[in-house]
Parts: sequence; C-alpha cells; structure tokens
Amino acid sequence: MINRRTFIKSGVLTGMGLLTSDLSFSKESGTYENKKKRVGIIGLDTSHSTAFTTLLNTTETDEYKGYKVTAAYPYGSRTIESSYKRIPGYIDEVKKYNVEIVDSIEDLLKKTDVILLETNDGRLHLEQALPVFKAGKRVFIDKPVAASLVDAICIYQAAADMNVPVFSASSLRYMSNIDKIIKEDAAGKVLGANSFSPCTIEATHPDMFWYGIHGIEALFTVMGPGCKTVTRIHTADTDLITGIWSDSRIGCFRGLRKGKTGYGGHVFGEKEIMTLGDYNGYTPLLNDIIRFFETGIVPVTPEETLEIFKFMEAADESKRRNSAPVSTDEVWETAYEKAKKQGNKS
Repeated sequence: MINRRTFIKSGVLTGMGLLTSDLSFSKESGTYENKKKRVGIIGLDTSHSTAFTTLLNTTETDEYKGYKVTAAYPYGSRTIESSYKRIPGYIDEVKKYNVEIVDSIEDLLKKTDVILLETNDGRLHLEQALPVFKAGKRVFIDKPVAASLVDAICIYQAAADMNVPVFSASSLRYMSNIDKIIKEDAAGKVLGANSFSPCTIEATHPDMFWYGIHGIEALFTVMGPGCKTVTRIHTADTDLITGIWSDSRIGCFRGLRKGKTGYGGHVFGEKEIMTLGDYNGYTPLLNDIIRFFETGIVPVTPEETLEIFKFMEAADESKRRNSAPVSTDEVWETAYEKAKKQGNKS
C-alpha cells in the first residue's frame, strides 16, 4: 500500500546495510575473487549499456572498486524501433568484454550482485525493477526512472517496502561547473537558473520524459526542490518551460528540436552569473553508481527525482491547458491517488 509519508521524509532509502565482501577461491585464476562485485545489466537498447560496460571492464581504477559487468539481459524495448534495432549490435559489443547474455531477468539475478537497469523504454521499468527489489539487489535505474509520475511513485514505494536502495540520475547532473555552484558556493545563493538540452519527443512517452528530462535534471540540480507552478509554451521546434519556486525564484528549461543542439545553462547567483559548464561524460555518474553499490547510500534521493517528475507532469498538463500555469501539488495528488489504487491491487 502506498504510504504518503514515504515521499515526505527525506533520505528514506539511505543508510541501508553495507554490501560486504564475499571472497571465494577461483581454481581457474588461482586467486581470490569478490563475488559481490558482479554487475548485471537489464537492457542493451541504449548506448549507456555499452559505455558503462567498456568503462568498468577495461579501466583499472580505485574508483570502480573491482566491479565488472558479467552478465546482461538484452531486452530492452521490443516496440520502440530506435531502441530495439540497437540490441543485436550491442549484444555483440558487450560480448567482447566477456559479458554473458542471459534469457531472463531471473537468470540475470542468479548470476549477478548489483544491477544497472538500462532499458530505454521507461514503461518497462516498474515491471523490470520489481524482481530486482524482491531479490534484495541494489539497482541504478537509468533515465527515465519511469514513463509516468504514477509508475515513479510505485517504483520508489516498492523499493522502500522491500528495504532495497535505488536511485536514478542523468549524467547532466555532473556538468563541469555544477559542483562549484553547489558545493563551493561559487555563484553565491542561487536566485534563478536556466538550462537547455535536446528534447526529442517519443510518442510512447510523455513529452519531457524521453529526452528533455536530462536538461530538466540539470536545472533541478542547481535550483533544488520547491517548484510550485509550471507553465509551458510548446511549438514543433522548441519547448520553453518556466517554473516558479515556493520562494519566488524562477527556473526555465528550453528544449531543442531544430538547429544546433547541445547541453548547457546559467545560474543567476548573488555573487556571480555562471554557466553550468561542459558536459562531463559518463564517468562522474558511474563513480557515484559504484559508491552507491558499495555503501547503499543514494546520491540522489527519491524525493528529488519525484520533484523532477512533478515538474514534467505539470509541463504536460500546461500544454493540454493551452499554456496555463499548473500546480505541481495538483498533479502530485492526482498521481498519488492513482499509485495508491495501483498499489492496493498488486
């Protein structure tokens, strides 16, 4: 049953038990191997799967703590052409790094210790995450954590109910100046911000959930929680989404679908106006994922991710209402009631 307090109390999924070492002797290698370092991938329909596999299986660094991708279940979307057509090639790619391809999530869970849920199709994430939670394995769920606010609520509630830590994040959270802005106070108090990113629309997902979510996460990383109303202006080539926070600060996201695209933005601070900096690739995100696998402490809380989903859901509702402002509390209450009914049925 959905418990509203789960999503009010901060850090609900932090502080879980540590993933301890489990050494066993390998006759083949003549060395002791840590059997708790085996990473499984669900979904070989995104370039993130091959990027993470390449980094973990070919790079020797203390940051990765000996974690290796050892097995993968390739599906993944079976209906979105831009995703499923990648699967055969990505299967071949990960096999180069001694990754075993398995026929089911159940088989994957028997052969691995922690999970990267990489399926591009967010509609499948709740279904695919549940057996991982039931197996008690820590899991990183790639963007989007779900294809609806309702499913996102259900995913985090299920993880909390089964006492399994989970988190989701975009690599855009780690743009080069964001740490300076957040941790070093380089701009002073953040009074407002804007961000931009490509914003391809996929018919099977709400508009922002497919790709615009990356730029929106960068916006929330510097603005923090508390957006109360959202207004969206939509054209074929561009989206402009403006949020007003509870303390009257304004944050804007510009979604790009024509001409030169890229990632970036600005923070308007008490001391400085700063750019968000350059895209830093997958390495900073992967470092956080490995620390999470080691400790069970989530670097991005469920509450923060759900704030992003409220913003995106309100943006879609604003579009349906011809660019009228929409309350994030309103879309939360609607989604919460649906999630509660869905949870009661399961």
